[in-house]
Amino acid sequence: MKRLLSLVLALVMVFAVCVSASADMTDADYAAAAKVFAGDLRTDYTGTTVILHSNDVHGALEGYAYVPTLRAWFEDHGAEVITVDAGDFSQGTTYVSTSKGASAIEMMNAAGYDLVTLGNHEFDFGYAQLMENLSKAQFTTICCNVIADETGESILPGTTVITTKSGMKLGFFGLETPETATKVNPGMIKEISFTAFEDLYKAAQGAVDNLKAEGVDLVIGLCHLGVDAESAANGYRSIDLLTKVTGVDLVIDGHSHTVMSAGENGEPIVSTGTKFENIGVVVINNETKAVEDKFLVSTKYLAKDPDVLAKAQGIISDVESVYGAVFATTEVRLNGDRDPGNRTEETNLGDLITDAMVWSVVKEGGIEQVEPNAVVGITNGGGIRATIEAGDITKNNVNTVLPFGNTVAVVYVTGAELLEALEASTFCTPSAIGGYPQTSGITWTLDTTVPFEQGEVYTLNGKESSYYAPAAIKRVTITAINGEPFDEKATYAVVTNNFCAAGGDTYNVFARSSSSFDTGIPMDEALMAYIDEVLGGKITAETYGAPRGTETQIR
Repeated sequence: MKRLLSLVLALVMVFAVCVSASADMTDADYAAAAKVFAGDLRTDYTGTTVILHSNDVHGALEGYAYVPTLRAWFEDHGAEVITVDAGDFSQGTTYVSTSKGASAIEMMNAAGYDLVTLGNHEFDFGYAQLMENLSKAQFTTICCNVIADETGESILPGTTVITTKSGMKLGFFGLETPETATKVNPGMIKEISFTAFEDLYKAAQGAVDNLKAEGVDLVIGLCHLGVDAESAANGYRSIDLLTKVTGVDLVIDGHSHTVMSAGENGEPIVSTGTKFENIGVVVINNETKAVEDKFLVSTKYLAKDPDVLAKAQGIISDVESVYGAVFATTEVRLNGDRDPGNRTEETNLGDLITDAMVWSVVKEGGIEQVEPNAVVGITNGGGIRATIEAGDITKNNVNTVLPFGNTVAVVYVTGAELLEALEASTFCTPSAIGGYPQTSGITWTLDTTVPFEQGEVYTLNGKESSYYAPAAIKRVTITAINGEPFDEKATYAVVTNNFCAAGGDTYNVFARSSSSFDTGIPMDEALMAYIDEVLGGKITAETYGAPRGTETQIR
């Protein structure tokens, strides 16, 4: 495997380690690291411009304190430094969600960012809130494919040029995944559209051509596309960008939480993972005007800037004073993992959440229109954002698991429509997908060995989605609903979240339901009340020690 050079800094000491981009460090890696430390380290960056980059920070506020430390080291060793981020900074912990993303902007200002692009989670609190947050930014934000419907113009500049002290002109364009249209509650973004399909790459090519016309020396995509398999069908990955758009020298990527200094086939793509696992470093030679090195720095070896750390800790302390009280305990680990986890299979945390959602609606006497045994629960696995480890449970834990402020909603669908929802939401399984259904009351089987039969692209609010309707139900079967036979013609009440009810992710069929209503009950409050009132404040191995096994997967 291709080795990455990982620069390691502890206070004012620095050394480098060779690590594998996609595997644990081996004995050979350690031997290579020892050789580098013995004298091969480069400590003179005179004549270079260094780009430090992050992505998918997701509310890890203390991590911003690493950035000034690393920037100062490179500046002290001769480099000019530019600091950028590839999106998804506004959501992920209560430390940012309680401020609707504003505290992330505060921290990025404090850390000294120069340039960012938008991730899908920047829109979680709505378009108006995003623009309010960005009005306080002391950095430039670029994105060329988010369009205001009223004007037909981009909501932000699509490109920017940074001229270094040496006179080199670096051209950046920003690109947002079109999946945002269904990864954010559609009701929060009705006034904007996301340039999609082939038009996405026309927009990107136009941005590149404009930068070339300005005489830039390098064209760099600051993109939130990722390399997830679920994005392959529409060609929305950063590797697709490089095959469809000419003139791009480097992509600084986000969205899929990938750790890489190059694509699988050597493509010029870099990404750092998530939550400041690493900080990326791109070294550009000022004389040749070419990228001469790119690598990742593991933050576990970095010191934190005390001023930036103090600011982060102040925000955290304020949130903890409200959300830090213990209200329950768990004997077991509640699995909030991504892959394998809530985006690929049934989990005990998915079972717990969907049970709580159903209970929150039926506890006062049931749901009109259907019998109690026709009520089921579904929530999208991508909305489950964290694990709760065995031990005490605080409100902060629950809000970190469910940070989006979604409410519990009910949609009425036929059995056939319920099958469509499950088929559409598992189209790429066993590869991860944010729409993966965590369920309550449904006994079902998914045969991943059968190919998904792609139908027409879904539309929502008159706009094309990123997902497709199944042309036929081939992969999913439902054997029982609450222990009783499943009927395709029957009407079922699906307790879900308001994001899915509005057609978010792959749940377009829910937006077309015959009837629906929003209970107004926040999901986090429903979960906490269920744990308190039904489970007596204690989750045990007997109640949720393992997934209940109502989903069977054939691989």
